[in-house]
Amino acid sequence: MVMEGKNIAVSAVEEVQFEEGFSLLRMQNEGSVNQHLTREIDCSYIQFHFGLRGDSKFNFNGGRYHLQVGEEQSLLLYNPQRDLPIDVEIGPKAQLLSVLISIRKFHSLFSHEAGYIHFLSEENRDKKYYDNVDVSPAVMVILNQMVHHNLHDSVKRLYLKGKVYELLGLYFNRPDNADVDQCPFLIDEENVAKIKRAKDIVIANMSEPPTLDNLANEVGLNLKKLKTGFKQIYGDSVYSFLFDYKMEYARKMLEGGEYNVNEVGFKIGYSAASHFISAFKKKYGTTPKKYLMSLNA
Repeated sequence: MVMEGKNIAVSAVEEVQFEEGFSLLRMQNEGSVNQHLTREIDCSYIQFHFGLRGDSKFNFNGGRYHLQVGEEQSLLLYNPQRDLPIDVEIGPKAQLLSVLISIRKFHSLFSHEAGYIHFLSEENRDKKYYDNVDVSPAVMVILNQMVHHNLHDSVKRLYLKGKVYELLGLYFNRPDNADVDQCPFLIDEENVAKIKRAKDIVIANMSEPPTLDNLANEVGLNLKKLKTGFKQIYGDSVYSFLFDYKMEYARKMLEGGEYNVNEVGFKIGYSAASHFISAFKKKYGTTPKKYLMSLNA
């Protein structure tokens, strides 16, 4: 099965098959117009699509229905009742990573946790399931590591397979007491909007974030609801989420080459370069300088 593009010169598709029924697709469009890619996939597969940059549109039912996947968004597709071929329009400068995994393989990963992954439960196993959500900074870190690496071909497949497992673990991770489907708090759309606004506020002010008390007052929630709701939606505390976001933001700035290490650290709120370097190493296991050297090796 081969991807087909209208103009393969400006679109690229790379597939890594780990084993039967388990593969990774990287799709990107470096051109200035949309590229149309298709691939047949039968109903025995679960599809995970992650937007790294740009906007893409997945078409269904002959183009009569669409779902958008923008930057830092994901789309999960599973329908055991009918085939779901990939039919995607990749926007200019857009990039997607997709994990295709058979339901048999997926069950083997979560065989003891079927109740936790609710669409794996006995009563849901024959029902379709679609999920179109934002992804966390921690997930974006893994996705970018899967794209930006400098590995010999002999270990690349092993590395990527490990990263896919890590990706799935983070994707489905949430606190033990956070049942997104059952929690009355999250059914209240007004509360969800307030939590998302809180996320936008801390990102917009990442160099000098507000205190939790001030943030709660600004979005109109009490402190307990802010902390509980944020963890339920984003899988992490406010400041842990912000730390991951800042490190990912810093990594992208370093790769852009416009700012040096000191300037990047200052822009995300570190008054001392040593503190930024320490934080970066805590997140990525290496210093900013060594990270940049690895990209140019």
